[in-house]
Amino acid sequence: MRKFATLAVLAILIGVGAYLYDARHVSVAALSPTSSTTTTTTMVTTTTVATPMSVCNVAARANSTCASWTARDVWAGGPASVYTTSFSPIASLPAIKAYASWIRTSTTDLALYPGYEGPGATTLPRGPEMVPPSATPRLLATFNSGFYEQDGPAGFYVNHTLYFPMIKGLATVVRYTNGTVDVMAWSGPARPGPDIVMARQNLPLLVDNAHAVPAVADNAAWGLTLHGAPAVWRTALGVDARGNLVYAAVSDVTAAQLAQTMLELHVVRAMELDINPEWPIFVTYASPGAKGPALDVPNPNQIPNRFLYSSTKDFFAVFTSTRPGEAQPW
Repeated sequence: MRKFATLAVLAILIGVGAYLYDARHVSVAALSPTSSTTTTTTMVTTTTVATPMSVCNVAARANSTCASWTARDVWAGGPASVYTTSFSPIASLPAIKAYASWIRTSTTDLALYPGYEGPGATTLPRGPEMVPPSATPRLLATFNSGFYEQDGPAGFYVNHTLYFPMIKGLATVVRYTNGTVDVMAWSGPARPGPDIVMARQNLPLLVDNAHAVPAVADNAAWGLTLHGAPAVWRTALGVDARGNLVYAAVSDVTAAQLAQTMLELHVVRAMELDINPEWPIFVTYASPGAKGPALDVPNPNQIPNRFLYSSTKDFFAVFTSTRPGEAQPW
């Protein structure tokens, strides 16, 4: 009897061990590597952290490869907040390159700074016109904003100051006091409400509801281009389904091709930012204090430390967040 009892106990232990292995195996396999999910079984709980979704356009799929993302702020500790990649968005035009960045909004503050000329003439205080030196220890990235006000009237609001009134229907990047960020068509009043920390407009939406808007067929509606060329450097900012930001700078494309590139980057809404060769810029930093700035958009018209001194045009900066909806450094 003792022998049979021992064998019975052993069988039970083996069964439990197999169950635990299967539970762990199913828990890990059920997770998408690009989604923020907690999967729980009876015995095991596994959590993943959101990362950028793979970029696999037609050309990449044909070669069984996809563009890989690189974390650029591993020095900041915790989950990386800024990733970059590059790829050819148009299969038939492999020389055209897209330089993209993904920004985790739950761990960052998106800030907006006027330049000494852009977005336009104003008698209001322009602030530092650069990244404030006191804020460089938590600076992760900087990138270009939109058109001059004279080239495209649009709302501009930051630091409790309305530089230019908001215009209904225009594409707007907004940061709220609860810490979330969105890219949307503006439907509010001329002055943002108390729940908004920052708002910047530029043209209508380029992408809406995960589709290119019909207006992209009218290339002339998306800004005056250098020498009138239809395909020029263009930049855009979008939001994915999880509320994270996606920036892209693309060489020699039309508005429609820019919209398609943003869709390949899995955005649900997007707006065009600045265009033409002089302006595209996205900078990341190798260590705290804005040390080791690097041009992630290889633009010979720009320099890595561009926003560490007074800037001509307005620009965006990305900082590590200390609390949701905090005021940006000023």
